[in-house]
Amino acid sequence: MSIDYTQLIPNNVDLASDRRLQRALENWQPRFLDWWKGMGPDGTLNFDVYLRTAVSTDANGWAHFGHVKMPEYRWGIFLADRDPERTIAFGDHKGKPAWQEVPGELRSTLRRLIVTQGDTEPASVEQQRLLGGTAPSLYDLRNLFQVNVEEGRHLWAMVYLLHAYFGRDGREEAEAMLERHSGDPDKPRILGAFNEKTPDWLSFFMFTFFTDRDGKYQLASLAESGFDPLSRTCRFMLTEEAHHMFVGESGVGRIVQRTAELMREHRTDDLRALGAIDLPTIQRYLNFHFSVSLDLFGQEASTNAANYYTQGVKGRFLETRIDDDHVLAGAAYEIEVAEEGRIVRKAVPALHALNERLRTDYVEDCAKGVLRWNKILERAGVAFELKLPHRGFNRRIGAFADRRISPDGKLLSEADWQARVAGWLPTDEDRAYITSLMGPAVVQPGKYAHWIAPPARGINNQAADFEYVRFN
Repeated sequence: MSIDYTQLIPNNVDLASDRRLQRALENWQPRFLDWWKGMGPDGTLNFDVYLRTAVSTDANGWAHFGHVKMPEYRWGIFLADRDPERTIAFGDHKGKPAWQEVPGELRSTLRRLIVTQGDTEPASVEQQRLLGGTAPSLYDLRNLFQVNVEEGRHLWAMVYLLHAYFGRDGREEAEAMLERHSGDPDKPRILGAFNEKTPDWLSFFMFTFFTDRDGKYQLASLAESGFDPLSRTCRFMLTEEAHHMFVGESGVGRIVQRTAELMREHRTDDLRALGAIDLPTIQRYLNFHFSVSLDLFGQEASTNAANYYTQGVKGRFLETRIDDDHVLAGAAYEIEVAEEGRIVRKAVPALHALNERLRTDYVEDCAKGVLRWNKILERAGVAFELKLPHRGFNRRIGAFADRRISPDGKLLSEADWQARVAGWLPTDEDRAYITSLMGPAVVQPGKYAHWIAPPARGINNQAADFEYVRFN
C-alpha cells in the first residue's frame, strides 16, 4: 500500500476523508515536534542524516534512503494492507470476523495495551538523547538516529489509534505520552526498563539487542489481535523494528570482534590496559540488560494475560503457526518457580502462562544472537563463552522477584549474593571505565573508535567512507 506524502501528515489510511480526526492529529503534531526538539537527539537539529523513510507498506522495496534533517523527517501513519477476509485466530471469538471498531466491552483493555506499548517508543528516544556526542563512528551515529526517528514514528502509530478509536480518552492519553519522561521522578515512563539510563554505547547496543527484542515479541502478540487496526499497525512496525535489533546484535558483535582481535594480537586478557572492552565486562552488561528486559514480560502466571487471550485482544507469537486448538481450555504449561529453597517446574493452566510462553520464545531468540557472538570468539581462537543468565537472575517482577538467584540458576542467601554480585552485574568501576572510553564522537568518514570493529558492510551497501551524517 502506497503512502501519501502530499499531506501534512503522511499516511495510507485516507486521513483526509475524516476532517475531524485530521484536525486533531494536526493539532497534536506541533506538540510532538516540540517534544522532539526538547527531548530528542541532543544538538542535532541541523544535521543531514542518511535515513530510510517508508514509501509503502509492501514487504519489498518499502523504504527510500536519503539525507534528511531529522526535524523534517516525514513521520506519519502507516498500516499494513487490510485483509477483508481476516478472522480472529484464537480465544472465545475464534473464527469470527476481525473487529474494525473497538468492541465496547474491550475499550479500556485495548486502550491500556496501546498506551503501554506507545509509551515505550518516546521513552527510548529520551534514554538515548545524549549518545550522539560519543558516537564511535558516523555509521553508528546514523544508526542511532535511524532508531530514534523510527521510535518516533511508532509513537505516531499508537497515537493514531488512540485518536481514531478512543475519543476524548484517547486524545488525553496521546497528550500524556509527551508529558511523561524517562527517569522523571514525578512523571516517569510506565515500564521500569524505560526509566533506566542509557549512558554509553555498550548499553545502547545491549538495549537494542535485548529490550527492542522484547518490543518485537510484544508487537508480534499485538499483531495477532482481533482488533484489526491494531494488528495492521503492529505488522508494519515489526518491519521497521528489525533494523533496531540488527543495530544491537551487530554492535555487540563488533565490540566482541575488536576485543578478540586485540586479545590475539597482544596475547593478553587485560583489555582495559589496551583501551578496549574486556569480555567479563561485556558479560556483566549482558546479564543486566537481559534480566531487566525479562521483567517486561510480566508475571509468569497472569490472569490478565489469560483474559487478553480469551477476549481476542492479544495472541501468542506466530499464533496461527501453533498446532493446537487456539482456545487452550484445560491445557497446561510448565513454568519455573522458587519453592522450598530450590527452583522447580510447575504445571499451571496454559491460559495463565501466556506471558511465560512468550518469554520463552524471547529467550530462545536471544540465545541465537549470543551464539553468533560466540562464533566470533571461536573463529578468533578465544576460549571464552558469553552466556545468558538464568531467567530468575536479577528479577524485579514475577515469580523470582527479589529472590537471590545466581546466573547458573542457584538460590543464594543474601550474604552469598552480596559477596558475588560484583562479578555478575556492572559495578560502578565498570560503568566509570566504559564511560571513560566514550570520547568525543568520531566524525571522520570511515574511522572508528579503538574499541569497536568496522561493520561488514555499509547501510544500503554504501562505501566504507560514506558520509552518513553531514554537520551544518
